[in-house]
Amino acid sequence: MSAVVTVIVIVAAVALIAGAVFLVTRRAGGGGRSLERRFGPEYERTVARHDGDTRAAERELDERVKQHGSLTPKPLASGEQERYETRWARAQERFVESPREAVAEVDALIAELAAERGYPGRERYEEQLSALSVHHAYQVQGYRRVHAAAHGNGEAGTESLREAMVEARALFHELLRTSDGRRGRGGTEPERRPQSAIMPGRRKHTGEEKRTGDEKHTGEKDRTHAKGEPGAHSGRTRVGPAGIFNRHRAKES
Repeated sequence: MSAVVTVIVIVAAVALIAGAVFLVTRRAGGGGRSLERRFGPEYERTVARHDGDTRAAERELDERVKQHGSLTPKPLASGEQERYETRWARAQERFVESPREAVAEVDALIAELAAERGYPGRERYEEQLSALSVHHAYQVQGYRRVHAAAHGNGEAGTESLREAMVEARALFHELLRTSDGRRGRGGTEPERRPQSAIMPGRRKHTGEEKRTGDEKHTGEKDRTHAKGEPGAHSGRTRVGPAGIFNRHRAKES
C-alpha cells in the first residue's frame, strides 16, 4: 500500500470518527429537532434572541440542559401546597385595588416556590429562569413576563399586568405538582379544574340553591324597581377578582 493511499485511509477514518463523536454529542445534548421538541416556544424565543442563528441558540439550549437537566425537584413539605395556594389567592384578590403590587407579590411567590422545589434561588434570577426553562419550557414565559412587569418602569397597563398573572399561573400550578404528576390537593389537573376552584369568589350552586336565589333576586328586583320607591336606579357594579381574571378565559374560549 502506497503512502498516499495510507494517508487517504487515515484521513477518512478520522473524518468518520469525528462525525460519530459529533452526532453522539448532539444527541446527548438534545440538539436539533429534539431540542425544538423539548423547548417548544422557548426554542423559538431563543432563536429570535440570537437573530435567527439556530446554531447559537441550540448551543445555549444545550448548555442549559447540561447544567440543569439532571435536577430533580424536591417535594414540598406537608401543608406547603395549601399555603402557597392561599398566598396566590390573596395576591389575585389584591390585584383589584393594587395591580402592580399584586404582580410583584406573584413574582416573589413563584421565585420562592421554585427555590423550595430545588431550583436556584431568586437572588440568581437568570440561572433560576434557565433551570425552569429546561423542566417547564412551555410555562416559563409567564414567569418571565411577571418578573419584567414587577421590575419594570411602570409603563405596563392594567390589562397587560392581568395577562401576565394569568400566564404565570400555569408555571405556578406546575411547580405545585407532586412527583407522580398530580396536584398536592385532590390530584386534579389545573386546566381541568372548575372556575370556582381557580378563582376566589365563585361558587357552583346546587339546583335548590339556584331556585332559592332566583326567587330572592326576583323579589328584591320587584321591590327595588317599584314605582315611587327609592333605589329605582342602578348603581355601578364593582368587578371582583374572579370577573377580572375570568374575562381572559372567556376570550380564549
